[in-house]
Amino acid sequence: MRISPDSIIYWQTELFTLNATILYTWLVMLLLVLGSRLVTRKLQTGERMPRWQNLLESIVVLINGQIRDVTRQQPERFLPFLGTLFIFIGTSNLLSVVPGFHPPTGSLSTTAGLAICVFVAVPAYAIADNGILGYLRNYIQPTPLMLPFNITGEISRTLALAVRLFGNIMSGSMIAAILLAIAPLIFPVLMNLLGLLTGMVQAYIFAILAAVYIGAGIKVQAKKENSG
Repeated sequence: MRISPDSIIYWQTELFTLNATILYTWLVMLLLVLGSRLVTRKLQTGERMPRWQNLLESIVVLINGQIRDVTRQQPERFLPFLGTLFIFIGTSNLLSVVPGFHPPTGSLSTTAGLAICVFVAVPAYAIADNGILGYLRNYIQPTPLMLPFNITGEISRTLALAVRLFGNIMSGSMIAAILLAIAPLIFPVLMNLLGLLTGMVQAYIFAILAAVYIGAGIKVQAKKENSG
């Protein structure tokens, strides 16, 4: 039983290895690019819009509302980043029900890469609002003795994001494989349905946690500027 798609090698040279993680990551990105092109090429304005556009705009409004509730900020500038995280993770997890597809989110290298993106985005948004000096002062508040603890907190938060997503997807795949081996005629449909639900929940949790971290970084900086 393979724990990670990293171990599935399709092509290898001295300089490059094409494994399942890379292949299916490219596949998901290709599907998202083509899908977004097809969905957005005939957008219309006015009172009469097609039903699919109404549905698309409703989803965007729902995501904006979630971002606004979490960050207490206007959601438009966060939507591209957080929306991309949610769509990529959700699509990867949903495609796991397709026979032969290995979700890239089942690889720790993928989840670590996504977590690093959040790790970079948190100070990026905070610096954009408060400047680099205002952001760096956060690490020595309320006392310079807190510097190592604040740095450790940033690192451990990133590790938790990566390991949480990887662990849930990997364990779900292992449980499905075990149950499929025990009762191949009973569990496949149920496990596929459970996999769909779990995959979307994990995508939602990852995006929400990213929004929480970004919103917390911005609000901490803003609070200190106002109190000063």
